[in-house]
Amino acid sequence: VIKPGGSMECRVLSIQSHVVRGYVGNKSASFPLQVMGFEVDSINSVQFSNHTGYAHWKGQVLTADELHVLYEGIKLNNVNHYDYVLTGYTRDTSFLEMVVDIVQELKRANPNLVYVCDPVLGDHGSMYVPQNLYPVYKDKVVPVADIITPNQFEAELLTGKNISTEKDAVEVMDLLHNMGPDTVVITSSDLPPRLGDRFLVSLGSQRIVMPDGTSTTQRIRIEVPKVDAVFVGTGDLFAAMLLAWTHHYPTDLKTACEKTFSVMHHVIQRTISYAHEMAGPGRRPSPAQLELRMVQSKADIEDPAIVMEATVL
Repeated sequence: VIKPGGSMECRVLSIQSHVVRGYVGNKSASFPLQVMGFEVDSINSVQFSNHTGYAHWKGQVLTADELHVLYEGIKLNNVNHYDYVLTGYTRDTSFLEMVVDIVQELKRANPNLVYVCDPVLGDHGSMYVPQNLYPVYKDKVVPVADIITPNQFEAELLTGKNISTEKDAVEVMDLLHNMGPDTVVITSSDLPPRLGDRFLVSLGSQRIVMPDGTSTTQRIRIEVPKVDAVFVGTGDLFAAMLLAWTHHYPTDLKTACEKTFSVMHHVIQRTISYAHEMAGPGRRPSPAQLELRMVQSKADIEDPAIVMEATVL
C-alpha cells in the first residue's frame, strides 16, 4: 500500500463508532486497514461497551462540538493531511454536517483526497436513523463523497428511483454518479440472482474521467452467497476493504470488488463456523458468539483467495 517510490504512506481518517468488546465501526475498519499497510487515525463517534444488538449496552456519544475540538487539535499541529476519509453509521445531523465541513477542509488541503462514505439510512424499506439525516446525506454528504456503498434501499432513497431490474440499477448508479461519487457499489439488492435464491446480487459502477475530459463507466455485477445469520460490523468492514482494494486497483472496479467480497466471505464463514461450534447443535448463536472473527482472519484480509467472480455489464 506504500505509494510508488515508497515515500509517503497512506493515511486514513476514520470517523466511526467504537466498542469496548467486539467489532463494529472503527473496530471493524481499523485492524483490516492497518493489516493492509494504511495508517489509520480514528475518531470515535461513540464509545459503547458493545454493539446495540446485545441485551445491554452502555456508553457515551461524541457531540459535533467535541468532534470539532479533536479536529482542531490535529489542525493546530499541522498534521491534518489525509489521503482518505472513511465514515459510516451516524445518528446526529449536526455531527454529520461537521463531518462534511472537515472533509471539505481536508480536500482543500489535498485535492486528491478520497472520501469513502457508507450512507447508512436503513434497509428493507425502512429507515433506522432519524429521518432528518436523509436530506443531509442527499444534499451535503453524497456530493462530497468519492466512493459510496449504499444498499438497494439507500440507493433508491437517495435518487428517488425504484430498482426492479438491472437496467433500473444502472440508471440509479448513474444518478448517484451525477450527484458526486465516481464509484458506487450497491452492496445488496433484491434482483433475481442467476445462481439461484441462495445468492444476493450486488452491483458496482465506476466512472473514470479521462485526461481529455471524456468519461467511461465500468459496471459490474457480482453474486454473493447469502448467510443465515445477523452480523453486525460487516458493512463497516466492507467499506474499509473497498477503500483498500480500490487504492490498489483504482481503475479496475471488477478486481477491487472481487477482492472485497472475497474477504467478506472468508471472515463471515470463519465467524459462522465458530458461532455454531460455540452455540452447539440446533441452537441459535448469541450476538456475542456472532462477533466477527477479525484477528483470526488476518491472512485472508491481507491476501484473500478469490471465491467469487464479477461480471462486467
